[in-house]
Amino acid sequence: MTRTLLRSIKTATAASVLASALFTGGMAQAENVLNVNMHSDLKIVDPIWTTAYMSRNYGYMVYDTLFAMNTKGEVMPQMVDSHTISDDGLTYDFTLREGLMFHDDQPVTSADVIASIKRWGAKDAMGQKMMSFVAEMSETGGNSFQFKLNEPTGLIIQALGKPSSNVPFIMPARIAATPPGDQITEYIGSGPYVFLKDEWKPGDKAEFAKFEKYVPRDEPGDGLAGGKVVHVDKVVWKVIRDQQTKMNALSKGEIDVIESPAHDLLPLMEEDPNIQLVDLNPFGNQYTFRYNSIHPPFDDPKVRQALLYAFDQEEFLYAAIGDEKYFKVCKAMFICGTPISSEKGFEDKLEGNLAKAKELIAASSYDGTPLILMHPTDLAVLEPLPPVAKDIMEKIGLKVDMQAMDWQTLVGRRNKKDLPADGGWNAFITSWNSVDNASPLTTPFLNAACDQALFGWPCDDTIQALRDDFSREPDAAKQLEIVEKLQERVAESPTHVHLGQWYQPHAMGKNISGAPVSPVPAFWGYKKGE
Repeated sequence: MTRTLLRSIKTATAASVLASALFTGGMAQAENVLNVNMHSDLKIVDPIWTTAYMSRNYGYMVYDTLFAMNTKGEVMPQMVDSHTISDDGLTYDFTLREGLMFHDDQPVTSADVIASIKRWGAKDAMGQKMMSFVAEMSETGGNSFQFKLNEPTGLIIQALGKPSSNVPFIMPARIAATPPGDQITEYIGSGPYVFLKDEWKPGDKAEFAKFEKYVPRDEPGDGLAGGKVVHVDKVVWKVIRDQQTKMNALSKGEIDVIESPAHDLLPLMEEDPNIQLVDLNPFGNQYTFRYNSIHPPFDDPKVRQALLYAFDQEEFLYAAIGDEKYFKVCKAMFICGTPISSEKGFEDKLEGNLAKAKELIAASSYDGTPLILMHPTDLAVLEPLPPVAKDIMEKIGLKVDMQAMDWQTLVGRRNKKDLPADGGWNAFITSWNSVDNASPLTTPFLNAACDQALFGWPCDDTIQALRDDFSREPDAAKQLEIVEKLQERVAESPTHVHLGQWYQPHAMGKNISGAPVSPVPAFWGYKKGE
């Protein structure tokens, strides 16, 4: 296949056919395939349009980032070769590494970067905040670009190295030109793997082939940073819904990795001589109940406050996780153990105070209409939680219509602003990686910018002003003061309820090594032995 023919391929379908020819046909006799069971099925392949972690995980396979976070929490250059900041803090100049190529054989340019950052910055909570400081982005060369700020901030590099949803992935400019409210229709990145679109069968599998022209950084891999060295020819994400079937397949070597094994099966896996449990995310995760703030009853702050009093973190954590070794009760909104960890505002909440919650419901505008609680039935770490919430909400006087669906259906439905009776929703429970919720700027559900906020669309000027204050404050002690004021405001006007921290090891075959320690499942570094 000639270089000229390669360059002529522009569509996603043609790119997928090309990838199959380049990456699978020539390796039929000795293909090294890593078979993985992910926590959910892949149905949405636009990691900017949605915050869903499956789409984010897909993004790290296919795309690359300007900066990336290492295991120390430091943000390091990734696609960027060098950057400078002017003395007044108002001008940032960046130069890309040499040799960066998209999967359609086109070079990555500064135009691609600017278009990608604009799309991400219009959608992501931290991106929106970063862009509020950016007066202008411009190309200064084919592989160099510049940010001009309207005032100094320490947010720029941190935002460009944001490790989790939404991640500022770099796409070709023509694809990044897609409005952020619409899904992209071409799936071409410059990351270490090529998405084999023609092999994608939602509900069954998604396949990714090693991108032979990917040039890793020279330094060793470290979390999401450093050299992304790929040692396998292909990664296949296989959908297996039954937890026992997953474990049996792993023990027999039919699959190599389970991203999210059921916690009640972990003791059995620990005893299996063919299985190893590896905790790749020491940051852990945080469960979250999300209100839809634009429709009754959660448009009334009193109803939202009632759940802060009624919910007890232990009830949710024991129901979903069970083993105290894998969970932590934590009232700190921004994760226990961080420099801004505080219980301020929540001292008397999240303890199952049903009497106080009933008082608030009685004083609210709630009229007895059943609220719709979406219930994902295909994720072991989420499935037990909505029944707990339903039981508690009914005890305080709310009527609940709990509707079962798979997670990807929920992910699509939660974007709808329709009335609940017309296909919308009132509430759901999800989980965020702790790195997503470790700061007022990164916590997606804290964005209270009305229509610009994530699904649920809370609207609160005080919360937004305090997030602005945090973004401008470099002093750690003063940042904590702002956080405590912010949490007191959230206790008055809740955007979501944090339901405790939990931890999830990966299960792998004993012949698997090299998995990156990272808050995000990343599939470079993996080696598959005999």
